[in-house]
Amino acid sequence: MAREQLQVLNALDAAKTQWYHLTAIVVAGMGFFTDAYDLFCISLVTKLLGRIYYHVEGSPTPGSLPPNVSAAVNGVAFCGTLSGQLFFGWLGDKMGRKRVYGMTLMLMVLASGLPYDHTPESVMATVCFFRFWLGFGIGGDYPLSATIMSEYANKKIRGAFIAAVFAMQGIGILAGGTVAIVVSAAFKHYFPAPSYAADAVASTVPQADFVWRLVLMFGAIPAALTYYWRMKMPETARYTALVSRNAKQAAADMSKVLQVQLEEEQTKVDRMSGGGTNSFGLFSREFVARHGLHLLGTATTWFLLDIAFYSQNLFQKDIFSAIGWIPKAATMDALEEMFKIARAQTLIALCGTVPGYWFTVALIDIIGRFRIQLIGFFMMTAFMLGLAIPYHHWTTPGNHIGFVVMYAFTIFFANFGPNSTTFVVPAEIFPARLRSTCHGISAASGKLGAIVGSFGFLYLAQSIDHGYPTGIGVRNSLFVLAGCNLLGFFFTFLVPESKGRSLEEISGENEDHCPSGRIQYGYGLP
Repeated sequence: MAREQLQVLNALDAAKTQWYHLTAIVVAGMGFFTDAYDLFCISLVTKLLGRIYYHVEGSPTPGSLPPNVSAAVNGVAFCGTLSGQLFFGWLGDKMGRKRVYGMTLMLMVLASGLPYDHTPESVMATVCFFRFWLGFGIGGDYPLSATIMSEYANKKIRGAFIAAVFAMQGIGILAGGTVAIVVSAAFKHYFPAPSYAADAVASTVPQADFVWRLVLMFGAIPAALTYYWRMKMPETARYTALVSRNAKQAAADMSKVLQVQLEEEQTKVDRMSGGGTNSFGLFSREFVARHGLHLLGTATTWFLLDIAFYSQNLFQKDIFSAIGWIPKAATMDALEEMFKIARAQTLIALCGTVPGYWFTVALIDIIGRFRIQLIGFFMMTAFMLGLAIPYHHWTTPGNHIGFVVMYAFTIFFANFGPNSTTFVVPAEIFPARLRSTCHGISAASGKLGAIVGSFGFLYLAQSIDHGYPTGIGVRNSLFVLAGCNLLGFFFTFLVPESKGRSLEEISGENEDHCPSGRIQYGYGLP
């Protein structure tokens, strides 16, 4: 039997879009801008790092990071992110969303802006050390930003608000490419150099060592600018009322935010948050019965999605080189190569990544999370097979533009699809006292997939270079990624649709008793 909803929660669910909604989107979104910038900009500088620190005298091709070093540099931030998602997700449910929110941002600022050494071993060690802690801070932003936005938003367009926060990732990726283009172009203008084929040593000017540092350290600026505004945000009413059980504070906070007078209703809060069937823990049979399949669905779909998604984004430069869209490394100097890699990735972000995110924002509360996720996984599978099956055709001179268009559509449907919905849904379908924890578990599962992608794809797609062992190649790797997307399509059927319902209705928190089958799955909805 349904309980009467709290007035403060009803007011939030029914509120029209107001200034505080937009403020929350920008403040939380700037965190994701920083997250995406910091996680993706490393892929723009790895070729440059190889030229600077791993030059092989007499080699016909420029130096490159050994596979194990490249995997560590690319993947260590993901290891930190995974740890941060689990830790801060749990802490957000224990201490409150707001109290933990500032900690994650300060970690990002400190880890982005610290200096590095100059010898290959010490540079790679310090880069990996600080990027782990950068990832640890970034990891906390996932469950906290999603949970805060879901608990602030009204139920009618809640999905758009959460997706808008996540869509700032696209802007962050775009900014990372833009900063790399500007910095590399400026240094190339003032410090011109011959191609590697003309002069191997002179092709990498000493000033190139400043370029990658500036690109990585720029990520500290937006994070630092966001800190003050995060600290001014009040705790969410749902945490204050349903977890802290402080009806007076929840009503006072939201009265200021919504600019309406709200009753505190402490008795009703005690009844909703107190014992009975709504006091179960994460490792209880009751949780498994109600939400076990939901958590399995959100975790597996995010895991499978991130294997494909991060493989693509981190190693776009290798795919573009393989099809000839980026010239042979030996025909360019170090800064020109970085410029062209950044230009290619920025073009993909502009044409596929950014539009995909904002299509989700526009349509998620119209066609629903479930359908968008199914469409995304299906189209990603189709386009990856379209790239892999006639791969030799795409690598033939004259067909490169077709490959790039197909690849851009793959990225588009990742973002107008599971890359957005896997972030949105875990923030909606679990009880308030476990919401941040469950989102953190789901996100950590995704980052485990990102680690598999960033480490595994590097070895799978590896061609023979300086004696390193060859893998199965780009074509066969694309078949593997298509298989991951197909599995994600089927695991989506474990995830319930949450469109248009209050968080308490979805999670069963306003029910005196909610059997395990009460929450509908996506395929059971009209």
